Amino acid sequence: MPVRAKICGINDAASMRAAVAAGASHVGLVFYRPSPRYVTPAEAAALAALAPSGIAKVGLFVDADDAEIDAVLAATPLDLLQLHGTEPPARVAALKARTGVPVMKVIKVAIQSDLDRAAPYRDAADWLMFDAKPPKDMADMLPGGNAVSFEWRLLRDRQWQRPWMLAGGLNAGNVAQAVRLSGASVLDTSSGVEDAPGRKNPDKIRAFLAATAAL
Repeated sequence: MPVRAKICGINDAASMRAAVAAGASHVGLVFYRPSPRYVTPAEAAALAALAPSGIAKVGLFVDADDAEIDAVLAATPLDLLQLHGTEPPARVAALKARTGVPVMKVIKVAIQSDLDRAAPYRDAADWLMFDAKPPKDMADMLPGGNAVSFEWRLLRDRQWQRPWMLAGGLNAGNVAQAVRLSGASVLDTSSGVEDAPGRKNPDKIRAFLAATAAL
């Protein structure tokens, strides 16, 4: 199965064009205001217009209320809602039912028992994402995009009843190892294609997507 890749936190046209041209399967837009990758609904709509229909547009939210999500969806056509906060299964199911948009729930992982948190979302979420849980003492910690990874072997040979993505500290130099150790077929990166938080580098985007395409 070919390895696919999502470029998350896109906030400028050059990076979106690079992701599209280099073969990203998903592009991510961040609607979490404290993030350096945050885009407004209007900015997101302009960026999403650069991605053809075959590329999934993903909106990242962190414990957002209905009004915030509705404002984004009114301006921006999204194919998937990525919930990166503490949203319980009931919230995931209700959001999916109300908006009609598929939902991906992020599970933050540091140790093997963290993977058990995925089970309650089996029926509520359409996708799962396994991302690294940042250290508690990490400065300027964000819900994601912290350039931190976890032990990828924890995912090996685990069976999930939903499609899933691997995230956390991925870059062009380690994707082959990440896929080999985890068994992932879809990878997500944000900080791994940046020069600084919130500053995407189109050359790094192209290199990451070339590395995944070669697997």
